[in-house]
Order: sequence, then structure tokens, then C-alpha cells
Amino acid sequence: MTILPGMIAHFDISRPKSIKAVEKAMMEEQKIFLVTQKDVEQEEPGQDDLYEIGIVAQIKQVIKLQNNIIRILVEGTERAKLRGFLGETEYLHAEICLQEKEQEELPDEVKTGLVRGIQETFLKYLAVNPKLGKELQKQIAQTTDLEKLMDLIANNLPVPYQEKQKILEAVTLTDRYEVLVALLLREIEVTAIKNEFQAKVKERVDKNQKEYILREQMKLIREELGEDNTESDADGYLEALGKLKANKAVKDKIKKEIDRFKNISSSSSESAVTRGYIETLLELPWDKASKDNKDLSNAERILNEDHYGLWKVKERMLEFLAVRNLTKKGESPIICLVGPPGTGKTSIARSVAKALDKKYVRICLGGVRDEAEIRGHRKTYVGAMPGRIVNGLKSAGVKNPLMLLDEIDKMSSDYKGDTASALLEVLDAEQNNKFRDHYVELPIDLSEVLFIATANSVSDIPRPLLDRMELIEVTSYTENEKLHIAKEHLVAKQLERNGLQKGQLTISDKALAKIISAYTREAGVRNLERKLGEIARKAAREVYEGKKKTVRITEQNLEKYLGKEKYSFDKANTSDEIGIVRGLAWTSVGGDTLEIEVNVMPGKGEFQLTGQLGDVMKESAQAGISYIRSVSEEYNIPKDFFKEHDIHIHIPEGAVPKDGPSAGITMATAMLSAIIKKPVRANVAMTGEITLRGRVLPIGGLKEKTLAAKNAGIKTICVPKKNEKDIEEISAEIKKGLNIVFVEQMQDVLDVAFVK
Repeated sequence: MTILPGMIAHFDISRPKSIKAVEKAMMEEQKIFLVTQKDVEQEEPGQDDLYEIGIVAQIKQVIKLQNNIIRILVEGTERAKLRGFLGETEYLHAEICLQEKEQEELPDEVKTGLVRGIQETFLKYLAVNPKLGKELQKQIAQTTDLEKLMDLIANNLPVPYQEKQKILEAVTLTDRYEVLVALLLREIEVTAIKNEFQAKVKERVDKNQKEYILREQMKLIREELGEDNTESDADGYLEALGKLKANKAVKDKIKKEIDRFKNISSSSSESAVTRGYIETLLELPWDKASKDNKDLSNAERILNEDHYGLWKVKERMLEFLAVRNLTKKGESPIICLVGPPGTGKTSIARSVAKALDKKYVRICLGGVRDEAEIRGHRKTYVGAMPGRIVNGLKSAGVKNPLMLLDEIDKMSSDYKGDTASALLEVLDAEQNNKFRDHYVELPIDLSEVLFIATANSVSDIPRPLLDRMELIEVTSYTENEKLHIAKEHLVAKQLERNGLQKGQLTISDKALAKIISAYTREAGVRNLERKLGEIARKAAREVYEGKKKTVRITEQNLEKYLGKEKYSFDKANTSDEIGIVRGLAWTSVGGDTLEIEVNVMPGKGEFQLTGQLGDVMKESAQAGISYIRSVSEEYNIPKDFFKEHDIHIHIPEGAVPKDGPSAGITMATAMLSAIIKKPVRANVAMTGEITLRGRVLPIGGLKEKTLAAKNAGIKTICVPKKNEKDIEEISAEIKKGLNIVFVEQMQDVLDVAFVK
């Protein structure tokens, strides 16, 4: 502490040297020199550890306390300067120089001004520190002597000893005035800031206290009314919000909804709506993602284990994974698998999810015709709920699942909106990072979702939607592929499903081949699986009844389990005939061969088409006859032949509708054969569209058609020249034993087809 002139203070001393010094002083003039230590912790201070200016004080009282502690009462009299210590004694003995008051010749007006200035400043200080009391205020107002006034103020200021030391060291009145006023002004500012902060803190504490009391009262009222669940639910939601991984905007929105929920009566219908909305928002995986498996070889192994064939699909998935690993980005392509039913489109999506360690969500769009099924309903409607996309994310629990949009070509539209258009935002990589569901109202990031869509036919998918997806064709399976799928996957699956052990049912390869060719006719393997299930059920019964321990299915006993053969391929005719040509057609269940028959009869030039032909086939027949008439001179056909004869084209199986551009050259060849009475080779089949000038145009579905020709025992097939690239993509297994002739003009077809 620092003692100033005129200040009465008491303090305790315990240091032996200090006690000895007090005792010595009491024996003499009862005066002591008090000087402040710079460092409080210093036990044995030297001259450098003390301030230079101290004070000579009169010891007024000495009281001995316990533990060798002495309490003394002193009064500061005058300033003195420490010159140095005198020798080694039991106490500190120093030489000092009294600081004589410098007589400043200050005019009375200046003194009065200074007195008033310091009084006003101190009154301001008292305004922010009212604890110093009114008594001091009265004393300050009555004191007119500048020096006494400054000493009085300095002695009563609750400031650190360092500040008081500065006042002590200011010898002249003006110096002391400047130091004291500067200190007062600074203290006024510091105290004002402190008071302002204290007021704010107090206000906050009071507000929290008030809220707490009100909340407790509200809780009690709710308990009395039997509505105490709302508060506990709200607390549960707040706790869940604290754990939620989401950005600030989402959390703020949920917090706002929870605050609203607290103030709604639980009996109100709005309470249930808000509760459902909050729960939906809390269940959504805003920033929660699963870690993908980046092992390319593992993905390839899983895809090959789960599926036989489908090389293009597997290759595309592995490419996607490689790109993802290189770029470290989560953006995923939107893939659409197009192919006939039962070819494994849905199951390959499941395998991809397994290979990438992604959560798998299947959304079936078949028959969906309300836009709200995709985008959700607005909250204001009764029974409002989020759309299927958001529900899919909610059930996955992560923002980067694999989402399968099944049967995307089976969506329909009605007055409630166009469902396909609602999907445009979902499947557009540029937009779907801020997908807005009407129910959720907050933008949802779908950019990391791996979308895989499936469809049976591209023609039924709207063009804008198709434009946003990458098409991968899943073609029909060959008989060999079906055999492998049955052996490696389906038989084991049916054994497990029907409770049979591995050795209890065996099916020979020849029996499997016969099931495929004689009991099923499809592009995929769904019916094949059903037939195997039928065999497994009958075998299970035999094993359970104890009739047999093991059942072996061969080509010979197959009829016993599956009944009579259901299908047989139209085999190639044994002899070359006039007016009968084998065509190749694509159907939804794979390829087939069509036998086109033409009869020419005397008549009036009529042209007849039968066999449920569609518009495209009728027009192809018209183009074919026009081409034949244009080249009639080359084949020596009389000019009036077409006026005097009727031409009848028929395609057998009249109950089955037929349409498509594949039979143009077939019908033209059959008609020309019937007109010029030239037989067509029985082992030749053909496919292609014809123009009026006899050009042969390309067609689709070549894999299925080639397969149908092979199954029918055809040796030579005519294919449009422009389809050469498609033929190259067909596996060697299918092409083996087939002579594929590429044709550009009708004449090329006739050269191959007609018997020479």
C-alpha cells in the first residue's frame, strides 16, 4: 500500500526487521519512514526493490497480536526521498531527504478554478461510485484549500497502490492536480464501462430467472390440465437438435419451429402438424453421409458373384467408382437401365449398392400420377407428408444412398400435375443440390445420391427426362446365359427358399436347357425361376413324405414335374417354297421368327393384309409392292398383271398383334417370289425396312433377332449394312454357326434368298 500525507491507516507487520524498526521508532520520536515495495513477493527488499519517494509517518498506536504480528496505526505527515541504506543492522536504517514544498505562485483565480475543477470531476466520480457516501461529498464541497482537497480525494480513492504512488511522487500542486484529475477521469470511464456490463449481465440474469419462473408456472398449469407432454417433447426435440449434423440455416429453422410448438396447446390440431414437421426435419440426414467402399477389385468381385453377364452395366459402375476415387467428389451420374422384364435391372442396382457399401433405397414409380408423390404436399393441407424422394432419404439415414427409381417409364399424368416434370429437378445434376420438397420447405442436397432408374421401354419415357439420364441397355439373355444364371444363382436360391439341402435336389444341365427352351419364353429369367420353384416344391414334398431321399431331375423325368412342353420354336422349313419367307421380329420377351406367306390369285388387283398387322407393317407392305411394280420389267412381269391378280399377305398367329419396321424386305421378297414363282431358300431369314427405291434401312433388337434365328435352325440371315456395328457387339457364342449377310439394296436380299 501507499500512504499519502494526511492519511491515517493501520496495517499488520510480521517481518522481524520491520518489527525491530517500529520498536526502535517508539523508543525515539515515534516517527517512521514508509516506502512502498515494487514487488510484493520480495521478502528481503534492497534499495532497487523500493520506490524512491515515500512518506514520513507518525506512529499513533501499536497493538501486539497473536503469532508475533504487530498492528500499527500511522498518520502520513510529509513526503521524503530515500537516499540510501546505512549499514547492516537488525532493521532497515535509511538516510532520507524531506521533500520541501515547492512554493508555486498561483493566483487565487487559478487556485479557485483548480479547486472547482477537481470538485466537479470528483462529483462525477461519485455519481458512478455512489458507495463512497454523502459524508465525503460534504467534506469535498467544504474544503477550499487545493492541497488539502487533493490529499483528501487521493486518500479516499479506492485505486491500486501504483496509482497512489504516482500522486505521492507529484511534488508540485499542478503536477499533483494533473495526475489526480487524469486518474479520476480514467476511473470514471472504467467504472461507467463496468457498470454498463454489470447492468447487461444483471438484465440477462433477471430475464433468465423470470423465464425460469414463468416456465415452471406454465409447467405446473400444464400438469394440472394434463398437457405436460408438450414441454417434455420440446425438450427432447431440442436435445435431438443439439446432436443433429446440419448447417446453421436448417438448425435455426428447426429451433424456430420448436419454439412455436412450445406455445401451441397440445389439444390443438396445429400441434400434431408441427410435431410431425419437426420430427421429419430432425430425421432427415442433412450433413450425415456414409463412407463408400473405394476398393475397385472388391466391387468387381461382388458384381460378378451376383450377376452373370451384364458386362456393360458392370463396366459403367466400375468406371464411375474409378472416377469417384480419382476426383474425391461425391457427385454421381444418373443411370437408366433399359431392358425387358426379368433381366436383372433391379437386382443389379442392389448389387451396386452392396459393392459400394451404400445404403439402398427403392422407390417404385409404377402408376404414380400425382406430382406431390415426388415433391411432397404443402404443410397447410390435412394429412400432408413429404414426397417419396425425401422419405427415401429419411429411411436411408444418410445423404448419399443409392436410390433406385423403379419403373420410371410407367409413370402417368393427370390433372394433379405431370409427375415426370417433377422428376426433372431430382435428376438434373445442375439443380438437385438444392431440391425443394413442398413439405420440408428447406433446400435438400441430392447431388451425392447415386440415382439408378429402370425402364422396360425408352419410348415411354418423356424426352426431357430421358435427356438427363445416361442410358445403359440391358438386353435379353441367351439360352447359354440363362443356363449359367440358373446353375450359379437360381437353383441355389430355390433350394434355400424351399428348405432343401444341397444334395437333396439336383437338376442336370440338359434338363435346365429343356426348361429354358420348352417351358419358358421370355427375355429375362423370371419364369425360369418360377419353374425351378415349382420343381423344388414338388421335390420338397417327396423328401418330406419320405418317398425319396434325393431327387434328380433329368431330361426324361422333367415332364413328370412340369407337365407337357409349352413352347416350341418354329423351326426352319425343310424345303424351299414359293411365297413363304422367314422374318425376324423383336418382342417384349425377346426375339422371334415370323413366317410371312403370300398368295397371288386371279382377281381385280386387290391388295389384302391379314394377321393383325399394325400401321407400320401395312405401310411397309405398300412400299414393298410399289418397289416390285417399279422393277417389274426386270423380272418380265406382264404390265397388266397387277390389274388382273389379287395379292394376299398373311402372317400366322393372327390373334397376336404385330407391328414394327423389321418386316419390310421380308414382305417384299415373299411378294416377288409369289409373283415370279421363284422359290425362297428355307434356311434364310431376314430383317430390315424397305424404301420405295429398294434401299434397306437399319432396325433395332438385333441381338434378340439373331438369337431367335439360331434357335429356329436358320443358317443365313440378311441384316441391313448399316447395322454392321451392332452385329460386332453381339457375342461370338450367338453368331457361331450363322452366316450373316449385310445388304444395302433389295437386289442384295434377292440374290441371297432366291434359289438359284
